[in-house]
Amino acid sequence: MPGPPTFTDVLVDLAGRIREATAAAAAGLDGEALAWRPAAGANPIGWLAWHTARIQDDHIADLAGATQVYADGGWAARLGLPADTDIGYGHDDADVDAHCPTDAEVLLAYLDAVTAVTTRFLADLDADVLGRIVDERWDPPVTMAVRLASILTDNLQHAGQAAYVRGVWDSR
Repeated sequence: MPGPPTFTDVLVDLAGRIREATAAAAAGLDGEALAWRPAAGANPIGWLAWHTARIQDDHIADLAGATQVYADGGWAARLGLPADTDIGYGHDDADVDAHCPTDAEVLLAYLDAVTAVTTRFLADLDADVLGRIVDERWDPPVTMAVRLASILTDNLQHAGQAAYVRGVWDSR
């Protein structure tokens, strides 16, 4: 009989749920639906899904000391987006439009690739590293545990936003 879940089991499960919720919001949509905004200034599903993957990709790569999936796999070109390292933080409407994928299949393939890397990283975590300082630009400095909580909660919020926009889109 297996023992109780470990903290890494919980984190891996959460990463999978983020992927599932984000994919459910974007799956099967065409370019128009991915770029549609329910109101002026609101973020579209395509951008929300892209931003969710980019945040996770950027931050997990930083924690792991690895190359981002986005850069390593040529995803900017595959998604038809600017070849930059932008993750979407602070985007205005023009930036959102410029970084909004219009191919759900490719977008979800990128999300799957990021989730696979994140899952491997989380599964291999040792509890001893959770207190390690990963960012001294803040007061107090950010630990690995705080950064992981930030990544996963931010991603959950954006997955929920994408699900909401999908519901509005579907009910039009």
